[in-house]
Amino acid sequence: MISSGFTNAPVSRFLVFSTVVAALATSLTDSRHYLNILVVPHVWGYGQFWRFAVWQACYTNSTEVLFAVLSLYGLRVVERLWGSRKFASFLIATLPYTTLLPPLLLTFVLRPLSFGRINHLPAGPTPIIFALLANYYAAIPYTYRYRIAPFAATPSTSSSSQPYSSIWARSITFTSKATSYLAPLQLAFSQMPGSLLGAAVGWAVGTAYRRDVLPYAASWRVPGWVVGEEKKRGFEGLRARLDADAEREREGAGAGLATGILAGETGGAVQRGAGAGRRTLGDMVAEQFRGRG
Repeated sequence: MISSGFTNAPVSRFLVFSTVVAALATSLTDSRHYLNILVVPHVWGYGQFWRFAVWQACYTNSTEVLFAVLSLYGLRVVERLWGSRKFASFLIATLPYTTLLPPLLLTFVLRPLSFGRINHLPAGPTPIIFALLANYYAAIPYTYRYRIAPFAATPSTSSSSQPYSSIWARSITFTSKATSYLAPLQLAFSQMPGSLLGAAVGWAVGTAYRRDVLPYAASWRVPGWVVGEEKKRGFEGLRARLDADAEREREGAGAGLATGILAGETGGAVQRGAGAGRRTLGDMVAEQFRGRG
């Protein structure tokens, strides 16, 4: 859990690098304006419903890219807890919900209720990050707690503990996970109210996944070769066969030593068995033509 870097987190590494590369590519090609959603005029004016599928492709400014990278790097512990296969399955299984729900809610619910004031949905995978954050909040335990008070406790001449209890009552308790929420919160409040909508939908989708509310999402898995598990399984099988062969050799040697009654008889039996079983290079070449008897 406390390993540095992207150890045992290849999917998180892919997300971090793809976030940076995608933002750089859209900046160089000047295509950032194709990603955000304005209900009017993009949807109702021009009929650009394809924006519902691409708005999570990347962020459109460097500040959001920075905080997204920090958030994904901090959430890599979820992949280490679940494993790369379940982590990738979670991202793909929840992608339809995190992609379609925010623009649909904005178009058909929030904009009519706000009389057109809420009209913008900023680009970026904020719902995906908050879906992961919901599972990080529920699954990853904290290692320590600390409190922050407006003033320090001073010793009192009286033996009563009332002053100390009142000070602790005014303090705020934090855990070791508190700093992990700062970068995602910055994303949620960066372009309100649209960014806050994406964050709320992502948190709800992540919670629904954890409670097995989404149909077939929690039980579905990507193929093992997607995250390289087939290759790892092949190496593990080879290692298991080598260990089994070594174990059989040790058991055979122990059985040979235990067959003789006297030490000399045992040694002679082992030597005769070894001599009878040893073949020369000429014998092995000749067996290729005449076959073994």
